[in-house]
Amino acid sequence: MLTVVAEICVKPGRRHVVLEAINKLIPTVLEEEGCHQYDALVDHQAQVPWKQNSPDSIFMLEQWESLRHLEQHQQMPHMDTHRAIIKDDVVDVKILVLEPTR
Repeated sequence: MLTVVAEICVKPGRRHVVLEAINKLIPTVLEEEGCHQYDALVDHQAQVPWKQNSPDSIFMLEQWESLRHLEQHQQMPHMDTHRAIIKDDVVDVKILVLEPTR
């Protein structure tokens, strides 16, 4: 099982627009073969000195059965459509693909 953490950095003030598009996409992705989790998370506004703040980011927390399933997900037509919808609001995307250590 692979865990994906993706940070979608958006233009200031546009997070809600991208989040709406992601929320519409989630049910479709959850139906994909090998997808066990696909959640959108946003920065919790806590004023503590040790926390990094990311008010213009959306974090995707995903669980995929294998790299093959994740690669298939990236090539799905609904993902191409989704990327086209949000492209003008997204500044950068950082993707981590993680595996358990035991």
